[in-house]
Amino acid sequence: MDTSVDTKRTWMSAVGAALLIGVALVVLALVGGRTLPERAGPPIEQLAVEHTELVPGYIEVTVRNTGPDPVQVAQVFVNDSYVDLTGGEQPISHLDSEVLRLDYPWQDGQPYLLSFLTSTGLVIEHEIPAAVTTPQADAGFFGLMALIGTYVGIIPVVLGMLFLSVLRRIGPGGIRVLLGLTVGLLAFLAVDATIEGVELSERGGGAFGGPALLVLGAVLAFLALTALDRYLGSRRAVSETQASSGIRLAFMIALGIGLHNLGEGLAIGAAYAVGELALGATLVVGFTIQNTTEGLAVVAPLTRRRPPLLQLLGLGLLAGTPAILGALIGASVNNAELSALLLGIGVGAIAQVIIQIAPALRDSAGRVLSPATIGGITAGLLTMYVTGLLVVA
Repeated sequence: MDTSVDTKRTWMSAVGAALLIGVALVVLALVGGRTLPERAGPPIEQLAVEHTELVPGYIEVTVRNTGPDPVQVAQVFVNDSYVDLTGGEQPISHLDSEVLRLDYPWQDGQPYLLSFLTSTGLVIEHEIPAAVTTPQADAGFFGLMALIGTYVGIIPVVLGMLFLSVLRRIGPGGIRVLLGLTVGLLAFLAVDATIEGVELSERGGGAFGGPALLVLGAVLAFLALTALDRYLGSRRAVSETQASSGIRLAFMIALGIGLHNLGEGLAIGAAYAVGELALGATLVVGFTIQNTTEGLAVVAPLTRRRPPLLQLLGLGLLAGTPAILGALIGASVNNAELSALLLGIGVGAIAQVIIQIAPALRDSAGRVLSPATIGGITAGLLTMYVTGLLVVA
């Protein structure tokens, strides 16, 4: 009874404190601004170009106001030539976006510099390195993105999983080396995605937090996968064998790699949409060689059991299919901040998977970083670096 009363009192105190804070915030919002002097100096105008669509005869640009003050776009110049402008008749408020249509006979493959002149005389520039017609979202487009996602996601992972029969013949020491190799592979993927995510978030203008979006995605994914792992662990039987534990670890690795491939596919789709991706045999072969190592990582915990073929196929699809979804999103939406968030999710997922693998690296002396595992981690890092050189985009 006393415990129930204490719980109710705790909740009442928490609700009361929350209400008090809410009232204080409302009062500060209504009164605080009036008690402070107005800001001196010229308005702070900032515009970020979020999306550029090139159609024969005109250019559509989506801009967002990332500054504190409204921005009125008065004129737009393309390579120092004045162009007719449609849209932007009203000032763009803080964090609002506007689609501007520029009537200009651009030529394929040529670079262009867009100069936005605001009503106060400020010039904000955006560069198009090479003009390419933006692909239209039709059936052929979606089919191509699905094909690209299959080439760089599903096929390489499944090919890597074919090495399971070979991996079963190595002893406990070899398994630890293999798991160390897996950690090296995943660590390289996490670092590579982090670097790419920071670059993308800075390109978005920072309207929604910039690099903080990458961190937010990583933390949320890490916490979500940790909660999922705890949930799956609570449902295990007391007599769980090492083999069934290996399936759970393989599932977590496949899920983590799948979330990473979602961000990878998104980057590929975005690069294709702006004409920065060279579609061809080099791209396909390069990604196939690199992502085959991801299949090895998925089956590394399964050397002590013989899972059914459908189970293996499911793990392969879980790890590779998100690349298709990512390619579709990246080519159709092409939003730098969304890309940074999804890449962050992949980073957080990989970090959680590495923590899952770490206990299995211990040798008979209880060392996680034994010479064998250090060699495996180093080999994984070098493998990803060398295979990454084969991907030409």
